[in-house]
Amino acid sequence: MFKPGDKVRSKDWNPVLDAGRHHRARLGFILMSTDLAAEADFFDMVPEGVAVHITRLKTEDYTTNETLARHIDHMAEAAARIQPDLKPDVVSYSCTSGSIVIGENRVMAEISKGAPWARPMCLVQGVLDALNELGVKKLVVGTPYLDEVNTAEAEYLLEKGYEVLDIQGLNLATGTEMGQVTPEFWKRFAIAIDRPDADVIFLSCGGIRSLEVVAEIEEAVGKPVITSNQAQFWSCLRRAGITDELDGFGQIFSRKGISLLPG
Repeated sequence: MFKPGDKVRSKDWNPVLDAGRHHRARLGFILMSTDLAAEADFFDMVPEGVAVHITRLKTEDYTTNETLARHIDHMAEAAARIQPDLKPDVVSYSCTSGSIVIGENRVMAEISKGAPWARPMCLVQGVLDALNELGVKKLVVGTPYLDEVNTAEAEYLLEKGYEVLDIQGLNLATGTEMGQVTPEFWKRFAIAIDRPDADVIFLSCGGIRSLEVVAEIEEAVGKPVITSNQAQFWSCLRRAGITDELDGFGQIFSRKGISLLPG
């Protein structure tokens, strides 16, 4: 029994160590401070043995091309905060429109400055990876964004070689509003903007609750549906060497993504 004034003297124990709960891979994500959806999406999708580490990037709750461009200012610092002692396999900036406005190469260069031990990623690169894996070219795009952001996204996709048959935005200005749009609305919206000649529907934005209904939309329209968080997470898993097929999150998770695997 321990009494006042006693000194603790532990026995010599030989603790048994293993690779830890997250022995397969570690993924790091830099989220906007206003994002209400991505964190829950990642934990819904994460396979056994894979870690999800998250930090937040201070951002204004007003989403324009100007405010998105400022995300780069603290990107390296944010990347450096994500479990540096455990060194995640991949660190990704989780903002579609920000990736587009800043440019994926610039984003990944800043992540590499802060986390040189990790494979740098950003959300729009995950979308490109998924579209390439599916071999699609003709897109319809749905977003929550203001039309100035939609215009930048449409131009970006054209530059990447895709045909944007239509892009429709909800003209919401704040991340809070974007995260409060219901999954059922996203389902109705996606079906409404679909076109028979579209190869895929892309629901763009990491802060919206579209992942919850992606499988339902695919069943309704009979074609693949890409959402930002789904595509990013799929690509990050593949880049970390995790090829699990996950049910309920869209057709892309049936693909191994061989070209993305390490080595």
